[in-house]
Amino acid sequence: MTTVVIADDQALVRDGLRLILDVEDGIEVVGEASNGREAVRVAAELAPHVVLMDVRMPMLDGLAATREIVASWSATRVLMLTTYDEDAYLYEAIRAGASGFLLKDSRREQLVGAIRTVAAGDAVLHPELTRRLLDRFGRGPAPHGVPERLRCLTDRERQVLEQVARGATNAEISAALFLSEATVKTHLAHLTRKLDLRDRVHAVVTAYECGLVHPGE
Repeated sequence: MTTVVIADDQALVRDGLRLILDVEDGIEVVGEASNGREAVRVAAELAPHVVLMDVRMPMLDGLAATREIVASWSATRVLMLTTYDEDAYLYEAIRAGASGFLLKDSRREQLVGAIRTVAAGDAVLHPELTRRLLDRFGRGPAPHGVPERLRCLTDRERQVLEQVARGATNAEISAALFLSEATVKTHLAHLTRKLDLRDRVHAVVTAYECGLVHPGE
C-alpha cells in the first residue's frame, strides 16, 4: 500500500485530491496539511511514502518543507504540486530534493501514475515543465573536454547520462546507443552511484549544470 500525505493550503484542493485517491487500489491518503510546517510535522509522524506538496503555503513554503522532509526522512519522497506561473521555483525544488512535479490541472491518471512512479523510487519529469525548468539554468557554451565532475564516468556512462538529460526513456537509450535495456539500467545504476544522484530528475539537473548538454539542443 502506498501511503500519501496531501499538503495544500486550500481545503478544496485537498478534498479534491483525496476524492481522487481514495478510490484507487493500492493508494491510501493517511494525512493532510494546510501549511508547510504542518506538512513537516505530519510527515515525521506518519512517514508516508509520498507527500503531495504545494509550492506556495503559509508559515513554511513548499520548498523549505521539502528540504526538511528530505533531510530528515529519506524514505519519504516529495511530489510538488505546481501551476504554470510557478516554474521559477522548479529548479530550487529539485535542489531541495523533490522527486518531481505535477501540474494542478493534470488528469486523474497522471496524478495516480506520478504517485506510483515516485513511490517506486523513480522521478516524474512532466513534459510540459521539463524544458521550462532546464531553460532557467543553461550555463552557456559547453566546456572543452569532459566536465570535471563527470570524469569519474566511463564514456558510455556519459553517453547514457546525456540521453537521460534529453528526456529519453531506457528503451530509447537502448535503441540510440545499440545497447540492451538491461545494460542501460546497469550504466544508470553505476553513474547514479558515482555521482551520488537521488533519481532521474537529479541526473537531468546534474547533466545541465555540468554543461554536458544545454537547453535548446
